[in-house]
Amino acid sequence: MKHNELGSSGIAASVVAFGAWAIGGWKWGGTDAKQSVDALQAGMDAGINLIDTAAVYGFGLSEELVGEAIKNKPRDEVVIVSKCGLRWDIETPTLHAESEGKRIFRTHAADSIKYEIEQSLKRLGTDYIDAYLTHWPDPKVPVEELVVTMESLVAAGKIRTWGMCNSNPDDIAIALKSDSFSINQEKYSMLDRQQDVQNLPLCTKNNLAFLAYSPMAKGLLTGRIDKNREYAEGDQRIGDPRFSPAALEALESIMKPVKDIATARRMQTHLIVLAWTLQQRGVSHVLAGSRSVVQAKSNAAAGSVELSEDELAAINEALSGWSGFEFEA
Repeated sequence: MKHNELGSSGIAASVVAFGAWAIGGWKWGGTDAKQSVDALQAGMDAGINLIDTAAVYGFGLSEELVGEAIKNKPRDEVVIVSKCGLRWDIETPTLHAESEGKRIFRTHAADSIKYEIEQSLKRLGTDYIDAYLTHWPDPKVPVEELVVTMESLVAAGKIRTWGMCNSNPDDIAIALKSDSFSINQEKYSMLDRQQDVQNLPLCTKNNLAFLAYSPMAKGLLTGRIDKNREYAEGDQRIGDPRFSPAALEALESIMKPVKDIATARRMQTHLIVLAWTLQQRGVSHVLAGSRSVVQAKSNAAAGSVELSEDELAAINEALSGWSGFEFEA
């Protein structure tokens, strides 16, 4: 497993992270707690030391499962990323979403973040979080105020470094005034390349870690989803136009060279997808969701895969013929 530093934080983390959204069950059709803990532990045994979770994933459940999985492991052998700024227990001026009978609100208010960090620490069973990220922007709280809040958490020893998810270049530029700001996490995959011209250039210039989430596009790029796939009730992919029969058929042109390379290397398709993502300029880590021991072990293997220039060129040629990186219904 290769490791990259999280920006200039001094924290070395496996290039493949265990993405712990799905194990929380929310928007993924439920979860199996024991299976999730087993998957986390299998991923760590296979070389993954970076675990990405958030308070809102399963409304606390994901963090609790991570805490259970790491409780007997030396704390300095695990790098935990968690997130704040989405509350389902209070109301603020900015409604983020309504889901599963809950109304979720955004806030970067200092008192809210300081409350959230304490709740996350309890669920995770630890006295510090390695990297604490804002989950979504809060239009009501200036980034300058957020910087002060996050730096106070660093000074208090609650977190080691901090960053932003789902952000923009303007906010990142302000956050860069903080010496402890080191991470940007954004959606990025073969089908989602907007960051090539948005945040990635800024991250590269300023030595920020770039954590690519959904690198397999919620499973679309695994090579295992077809029109006959059935999803559990509550799974966000139900009704998503990206998963329509027409979209899956169109995707075949992109997936052909990927599958050909996987076959030639005797590897699973998703390993080639993750390796391609990691070799894009500025991408330092990928978040790969796992809900089983088999998935976790398999994802970890991508941390040692290196694609040749010819293999990258073949994939990029197929991608260049794709119109827009967004499926239409």
